[in-house]
Amino acid sequence: MPGLPGYDGGMYLDALSFLEDEHDAFRAYEALLDLTDEQLDRPVEGAGGWSGRDLMGHIVLWQEAALATAKELAVNEQSPTKERLDAEWSVAGAGDRMNEEGIARFRAMPMDEVRATFGTVSGELRGYLTVVPEARWIKHAGHQEYFFGEMTEHYEEHLPALQAIIEAAQQA
Repeated sequence: MPGLPGYDGGMYLDALSFLEDEHDAFRAYEALLDLTDEQLDRPVEGAGGWSGRDLMGHIVLWQEAALATAKELAVNEQSPTKERLDAEWSVAGAGDRMNEEGIARFRAMPMDEVRATFGTVSGELRGYLTVVPEARWIKHAGHQEYFFGEMTEHYEEHLPALQAIIEAAQQA
C-alpha cells in the first residue's frame, strides 16, 4: 500500500502479470531466430560490435542464472546460485568478465546449439517460475527485483542492440 514502509508501487502483485509482461518483452528477441547463421555471426557496430549470436548468448547467460535460481527457490527459501552470483558480481570488474566468458561460450557453440538453447531457456524459466511459491519470488521484493532485472529489464536494456542487429541483417 502507498505510504507503507517497503512498498514499491512498481512491484508485481501476481505471478501471471509478471510472466505475461516478461514474455511480451522477450518476444522481440525471437526475431533473431529468423536470421541466417551468417547474419547471426556478423558483428554489428550499432550493437557495440556484438553479433546476433553474441546477443543471444548474453541474454541466455542471465536467463540460465535466473533458471538455476528458480529451480532452487522451488524447493528452498534461498538460492545459493543467486547468492554466489551476487557476491561474484560485486567484485570490481567481475560483471564484464562474467559477460565476456558467457559470450565466449556461445561463440564456441555450434549455431544449432545456440539456436536451440536460445529457443528453450526462456520458456523453461517461465515454466519453473510457475512452480516457485509466490512467497519466494513474486511476494519477496528482493527475489522479484532479481528476476525482473535478469528478464524484462535486461531485455529492455538491450533493445537498441537487437534493433541494430535486425536492421543490419535487413540491409545486407
